[in-house]
Amino acid sequence: MDPFNQLILAISVTSFFAFQWLFHRVSPWTSRRITHGFLGLSDRQKVEWNSRTVSTFHALLVGIFCLYILFFDDAVNEDPVWGDPTLVKTNVAITTGYLISDMLLIFYYWKAIGDKFIVVHHVAALFAYYYVLGEGLLPYFANFRMLAEFSTPCVNQRWFFETLGYPKSYRPNMVNGVAMTVGFFLVRIAVMPVYYIRMYAVYGTDPYYVVSRGGRVAWIGSSICLDIMNVMWMHKIGRGCYRVMRSALQSKAGPRQDNGKTD
Repeated sequence: MDPFNQLILAISVTSFFAFQWLFHRVSPWTSRRITHGFLGLSDRQKVEWNSRTVSTFHALLVGIFCLYILFFDDAVNEDPVWGDPTLVKTNVAITTGYLISDMLLIFYYWKAIGDKFIVVHHVAALFAYYYVLGEGLLPYFANFRMLAEFSTPCVNQRWFFETLGYPKSYRPNMVNGVAMTVGFFLVRIAVMPVYYIRMYAVYGTDPYYVVSRGGRVAWIGSSICLDIMNVMWMHKIGRGCYRVMRSALQSKAGPRQDNGKTD
């Protein structure tokens, strides 16, 4: 094992324990001091609150890193299959630690935050990341997919406000719901053609055939699996947004919306 692989392993392990610490210690301690409403939540709501707090932090961290790579890492952008994966592997290692940490929490607190689709999402992502970290392949595509994390803070923010039960004048209103839906659509649905056009451009080329068969299965199979779930979540969020808009226009009292937790 070369030193960089040891570094990647260390980053993944550190990430795992860091996100566990954020969930069990940092989020409860901070939340109690930011809003008194946290103390009035049920045990299940506190578990989901802490889980969403951690997922929001992770999304912002890796999302900003993704943007930097997308705009400034020429090696990755010029060679999407075998470009220098150093920065991408570092970011993927952080996400790998988070995904394993989150799955552990999901199984342990299944009654509060259990979701079979989230488990499938995490497993599909980890399957693809195994090849990114182990073989250093497909750095552009791995980085592009992680841009979807930017939808997570918007979805979580709406859940936080709804759960706190703020007065209607402070709740996420129709504009907030539309903004969240549009944001989710832009980073998870609208970018699909760009992603698959770039994938098609690589398919059948010499760099493509250098990729191992397992790597190709992980790349194409995981992408399709993740995007099927993105479309499902988009449909769910879109329906909820429609209900909020219709109720707001009719009675100025929109119903609660269950957005689901996405990564």
